[in-house]
Amino acid sequence: MSRIANSIIAPNEVVEMGLENVRRLAKTRLAPESLYAGDVTPDEAWQILAEDARAVLVDVRTDAEWNFVGFADLNALDKKPVFISWQHYPDMAENTGFLADLSDAGVMPDMPVLFLCRSGARSASAAQYCVAQGFSDCFNIVEGFEGDADGSRHRGQTSGWKMRALPWVQG
Repeated sequence: MSRIANSIIAPNEVVEMGLENVRRLAKTRLAPESLYAGDVTPDEAWQILAEDARAVLVDVRTDAEWNFVGFADLNALDKKPVFISWQHYPDMAENTGFLADLSDAGVMPDMPVLFLCRSGARSASAAQYCVAQGFSDCFNIVEGFEGDADGSRHRGQTSGWKMRALPWVQG
């Protein structure tokens, strides 16, 4: 289970706080070796996307995940997610063109970038990598799109974008 799932914010509970407070809280969740801006919950990611016109969501999962599991629907915010795989399916080799893909999609190093994957692992790696490459404002969405597996090994039940009832669509 992620470090914050179901411990700081209960499922389906939305805590409204200013962006500076969200940023401050996100920073406190970081592992000591992490250099990116912070770990945010899906609800906090939604708030950043809603309140910061420059903020962008980069979904780093694979084509198969986008098509068969679904993806975040940002239409209510008049935004669209950017789809760039951190690793290529099926061998899960790292995408060596990741930075070029971000640039081609209009994602600039000075923009607030929120990285999303299945459960928060690949997105943390992408955030860490981008900061090391000169990006200044990268966040990891810790619970990811599907969250951690429950006792029956099913995802989407205990944490994540979907469980928190944020807008999403099936591929």
